[in-house]
Amino acid sequence: MAEPELSIRMGRAQERGLTLVELIITIALLSILASAAVPVTLFTIKRDKEHVLRRDLWEMRDAIDHYKDIADSGAVQIKVDGNGYPPDLETLVNGIDIRGMKVRFLRRIPIDPMTGKADWGLHSMQDDPKSDSFGGQAVFDVYSKSQGTALDGTKYSDW
Repeated sequence: MAEPELSIRMGRAQERGLTLVELIITIALLSILASAAVPVTLFTIKRDKEHVLRRDLWEMRDAIDHYKDIADSGAVQIKVDGNGYPPDLETLVNGIDIRGMKVRFLRRIPIDPMTGKADWGLHSMQDDPKSDSFGGQAVFDVYSKSQGTALDGTKYSDW
């Protein structure tokens, strides 16, 4: 009677584990799934950076517009060629004195998510909108210095 039990136990012991073919198939399937996840991850990262870029551009342009509104109201002394726009982005961060109060328009100059630097392209009223040079007058608009292309096919520098 001991012999049949021994053969059953040995049969079960031989069924444990995976064969080399099963391991290769499993690794191949996992590799295919992982390679499909990489483009999705890269797409998500790029989309998130684009969202941050749009938000940062909106915040800086909004701050420029608020400065312009205050300057147009006569609360700020403006240069003749400035048209009421701020002379630079640092002025928006450092703020201006209005009737003894310090008014700031930005907490900080944001970092461009596409270039990784707080270096933005600037336009003045006198500049050509498609130009990448700043005339040095007051800041009318900001843009990204990235030469990359967005998911929608447009250039980041055109945003």
